[in-house]
Amino acid sequence: MEKIIRKIDESLAGERIDKAISSMNGEWSRSLVQQWLKDGQVLVNGKAVKANYKCSLNDEIEIEIPEPEELDVVPEDMDLEIFYEDSDVLVVNKPKGMVVHPAPGHMSGTLVNGLMAHCKDLSGINGVLRPGIVHRIDKDTSGLLMVAKNDLAHESLVNQLVAKTVTRKYKAIVHGTIPHDYGTIEAPLGRDQKDRQSMAVVDNGKHAVTHFNVLERFKDFTFIECQLETGRTHQIRVHMKYIGYPLAGDPKYGPRKTLDIGGQALHAGVLGFEHPRTGQYLEFEAPLPAYFEQLLEDLENNH
Repeated sequence: MEKIIRKIDESLAGERIDKAISSMNGEWSRSLVQQWLKDGQVLVNGKAVKANYKCSLNDEIEIEIPEPEELDVVPEDMDLEIFYEDSDVLVVNKPKGMVVHPAPGHMSGTLVNGLMAHCKDLSGINGVLRPGIVHRIDKDTSGLLMVAKNDLAHESLVNQLVAKTVTRKYKAIVHGTIPHDYGTIEAPLGRDQKDRQSMAVVDNGKHAVTHFNVLERFKDFTFIECQLETGRTHQIRVHMKYIGYPLAGDPKYGPRKTLDIGGQALHAGVLGFEHPRTGQYLEFEAPLPAYFEQLLEDLENNH
């Protein structure tokens, strides 16, 4: 059982307690927080409260987070595209359409199922559902992921992500023609207040920075490369929408009329990090998937 104590600051004063707590961590849904409140796992100034309690400035919130349920993740043989592997780390090229790790109700066909069949040793730090997973990419984003095979590697790779020393470059196709050759988007991200399943640029969100440069312009689209300085959920998708150039094919953040390509045109093409044991810098590049190449060709022909 993990215990977390937080004080309500000005940004959350006046909010309902369930909303305030779910905004503290992107992985805590409102319904999950309401269940904690119902079960008496949340105390405000030492007392249990209901979900509609309105927070006051400096309220002390004590949250007891229950142990995650042990769920059985079954190893599944898959044809994984492994770019690099040794006894500490593994770099895999995830195809578009594959979920990274299992979740209740979605327990098979994920990258973790395949990794568990491929290697028996994955870091246990992230628990049963996410063994070895240090960072993730969305289901419909393809590209490179680093995976930790032991806890030493896991800790090192996470620290490198926090220190912003990991190289992560993505290729994307966005709606509209970007007039300038490069830019930096610095805008804080958090849960969308109107739609808890989506992220948005919000005043009290987490610091997020995306750099981009234009590779090619088409009639109504632009081919770009983005480099992540931070790695927030849906960061590139939300940031590009925010500046008026949403990703092509994006069902969540794109325009209603977009390309029918089964999800956003986004590929995590370059990944570089220091090897956790040797300290040597390693960098890998995964070529664009076939659908992405075809899309560029089609756009070129319609130019």
